[in-house]
Amino acid sequence: MSAALRAQLFLCLISLLSGTGLTRFTNAMPSEMFETVLSVICKGCLDMLATEGYFTFVASRPQLACAAFIIAEPSEVISMELSDVSIDCSAGDFIKIFDGWVLKGEKFPSSNDHPLLPHERYTDYCSSAASTLSGRSSQNVAMIFFRIHSPDSGFTLAVKKVHNPFPCNIMSQSPEGSFTMVMPHQRRNCSFSIIYPVEIRLTDLSLGDAKSNEISPLRQTWPGCSGSGDYVELLGGNGVDTSKMFPVADLCFSLTGLAQMKIGCDNSVVRLVSSGNYINRVTFQYRLLDQNEIPKTRENGLENFCSVE
Repeated sequence: MSAALRAQLFLCLISLLSGTGLTRFTNAMPSEMFETVLSVICKGCLDMLATEGYFTFVASRPQLACAAFIIAEPSEVISMELSDVSIDCSAGDFIKIFDGWVLKGEKFPSSNDHPLLPHERYTDYCSSAASTLSGRSSQNVAMIFFRIHSPDSGFTLAVKKVHNPFPCNIMSQSPEGSFTMVMPHQRRNCSFSIIYPVEIRLTDLSLGDAKSNEISPLRQTWPGCSGSGDYVELLGGNGVDTSKMFPVADLCFSLTGLAQMKIGCDNSVVRLVSSGNYINRVTFQYRLLDQNEIPKTRENGLENFCSVE
């Protein structure tokens, strides 16, 4: 990931954290400004890691609310290991690894879509008797958050990326690209999340044993799809928890052709719901909307700046 793209993605995360809706302005900001913003944010004890390696943190002063967001490619999961830890758990210090991301109290993936229970997604160093601590994510994002009171205390974090043959619940690094989600005979829900306002084009969809159909524009709110057990839905919102996002459209039949929609939200999601009875597959493309392409906000738009078309 380039420095400019890393800064752009990180600024979008800060936008989601603050609820400012900055993501709709990031595409107009020059790369040198992204890098300046990123350096300021990192000094505030937030960071993003997109590469493998060893990362050492040593506190120069009390750091009471720190976090690092870790992201890999869509077809990878993340292996993490803590070592050389020098913190005082009895004084209130802690280091925790989380399987996913937490933003403004919302979790990605949603608790409805993650294979583990919410409490099982946390790995707490202070609750472990071992001198080292390791964890592995279920998807391409993870995070570590920590509190350290004493200067010169710290730890080392080793990050390694591991190939995932069936990616599920993905956070996109880029505002444009293409992807295919496949769910082979598993009762599971998978989301592909893009934290930018984008146009999404579904180019191929295979659900259950339904016959393919060619369609033109995507019809909104197909009645009964949620009860079919196998369907794809498009979501928009200004957080990361898919269960709290606005359902833009859904499809519960196979298609070969083109269906597209512009989602002017801070977060745009393609979500594949599978009953486990079939091999389901969806292929789609996405691109960042220009400022003049973002649909005009309606009176009932999400938080007055999220709209769809």
